Order: sequence, then C-alpha cells, then structure tokens
Amino acid sequence: MRIALVHDWLNNFGGAERVLFQLHKIFPDAPIYTLFFDRSFVKKFLPKADIRPSGLQKVPFIKKTYKFFFPFMPFCAESFDLSDYDTVVSSSVIFSKGLILKPGTRHICYCYSPTRPLWDYHAEYARQNSNKFITALSSHLLRIWDRGAADRVDEFAAISETVRARIKKYYRRDAKVIYPPLTIANNLETMAYGETFSSKQSAVVHSQLAISGNYFLIVSRLYPHKNIDIAIEAFNKLGYNLIILGAGPIRKKLEKMAGENIKFTGFQDEKTLINYYKNCKALIMPQEEDFGLTALEAMSFGKPVLALRKGGATEIIKESENGEFFDDPIPEALADGIRRLNENYQNYKPELLKQRAAYFSESKFKDELFSLINRSQ
Repeated sequence: MRIALVHDWLNNFGGAERVLFQLHKIFPDAPIYTLFFDRSFVKKFLPKADIRPSGLQKVPFIKKTYKFFFPFMPFCAESFDLSDYDTVVSSSVIFSKGLILKPGTRHICYCYSPTRPLWDYHAEYARQNSNKFITALSSHLLRIWDRGAADRVDEFAAISETVRARIKKYYRRDAKVIYPPLTIANNLETMAYGETFSSKQSAVVHSQLAISGNYFLIVSRLYPHKNIDIAIEAFNKLGYNLIILGAGPIRKKLEKMAGENIKFTGFQDEKTLINYYKNCKALIMPQEEDFGLTALEAMSFGKPVLALRKGGATEIIKESENGEFFDDPIPEALADGIRRLNENYQNYKPELLKQRAAYFSESKFKDELFSLINRSQ
C-alpha cells in the first residue's frame, strides 16, 4: 500500500506534531506533504523524513508571516499531487483536510478539531481583531471552504469524544475516536526516540532546575485562551509554588501579573520536562483542551491533575481517583479545586494513575489506526 502523510505546517512543537511524529514512526517511508516548514525544526525532530512543501515554502520569512497567507492556504492544500498513493492520512489542524484526490485514493483525516476560530470560537476571534468587516468576510469565506473540504474526506478519526461531537455538529460527519498516544517516558531510564538518561544525568539536570519544596505545574503554550492568567491570580492569593513551563506571545504580560511564588521556565526539552513532572505535586490544566495530553503525561508519573471541567479532560480524569475538576474559568473556582485536591491527596494512588495513562499506548494507537485504514479499503 502506497501511503502519504499530510500536515498543515511544521513550524513549532505541539500535540499535533507529537501525533505526526508517531505517524512517521509507523510509516517511516511515507513522504510528509506540508504547506511550509521550518528547517531547524525539521532537522531536530524529523531529520530522516521526506518533507515535500507547497509553494509557500518559497515565500520569504514564511514561518513568521504565515498567518497573513491564510486566505491562500486552501489553494495550496489543493495543489498537492497525490495521485501516486493508495491512502493519504492527513494530520489536520486546519487546511490539510481539503485535499483533492483521485476517486481511487482513500483520504483518512485525523482531526484535532474542526477549525475553532471559524466555528465554536468565531465570536471570540472576531473580538480580537480590529477590522471587523475584513475578519467577518474572510471567516465566512473560509467557513464555506472548510465545510466543503470536510465532504472530501473518506474517513474521519477524532482525537476525543469531544472532537467527535464537533465534527458531527459542524461537518455533519461521523468519526471514529482514536485517542492520541502517550509518548513521553514514564521513567528516567528510557527516553522517547531511544535516548538514555542515567540517574547521574538526572541529578545534574535536577540541580540545574533549582527546584525546592513542593510545587504545582502548568505545561502549556502561553496564549490568552489557555487561561493561565486565572491560575496566576489564584496562586497569587494562595501563595503555593507554581512553575509554568511553556512559551508564547503573552509571557511578558503573565510575568508582570505573577508573584514571587510563580516561576516561568519557557519551552523545555523532554528530558527537562520529565524532571518537572516527576517532582511536582500536581498538574494544573486551567484551559479547555480538545484532548489533554499533558494530563496523561502527569499521570504517567503518578501525579494527579486539576482541570477545567470541559473538553477532553472529562474523558481522562475521574474525580477523587486521579484528579479533580473546577467548573468555572475564574480564580475562585480554581482555588477551590486546589483545596479539594489537597484534601484528597492521599486518595490518589500513583500506580493507578500510571495504569490509567498506560491505557493510551502507542501500540493501541497503531492498532486502531491500521484497523481504520484496512476498513477503508
């Protein structure tokens, strides 16, 4: 079977890219078609992959200016010549679902969510843009294209039941839920991609982190919709130590809000991330996630999670067993969740948390993906 992979762009590291790495691991000989890519990113994370970009790759400074080219990206996605392949698996953030393929080529779309700024986040997105007319018009036209593009897909796979419901609502299509795999190592001896990390190295890295005492952890990109400001306000009042791991455009704004008990680390590699998970008290997830991979990562180290009761977290967390929920995205509700988490802390059994995380394995992801591909033939 001749297979090709398609991903919107290869510009930064996130949950969608983790899944793409797994798809590449399963199909190492399959070329990866993408609208554009950052050479340093590909060199680091996909050094042996056959990357085939669209014409956008020739645009100067595209990795910084790509958002201005959104109106042209549907045409770029449609321009890929995939006539040599029996099956195409798209890892679709926005545009790669819109491929135009021959009747005999099957298109399986692994969908992270229907394009949120066009659908369930369209009102919030419009408020963030000063030119209301242009924003409304471009969103309307992209919505028409996005809805039509969904009809070209032969089989949808959704990353969660939450996303499956959105696909049903906005695209009027059913989808099979295939949860993303947990790829981070659950101990310090065996790293992802075959690297080794000795206990001696662990001690050196941990000392460099300068972590002392108990701390709560947030692992997230720093964007407004991630609700990091809510957590900062709550921890400013509670006084507990909070470490925020991640990068994003509002970091400086968040740092100005934060008290001395709150530290920012920026983006960290997986070795360092493992140390933070291993030594934290619990993970805080104040945002709605389509799935919530960081919650599983924390559980793989036996750590409970406090999460907003929305999205994919509701499919992962069981109250009083592996974490707690808070219902409203406000500091007071999050602070009350911290109180309940502290009260129930002795009830969280690390081995049970690890077992829950192990359910979302790479082998399970691979088996379910092959099952879908074989069913589509």
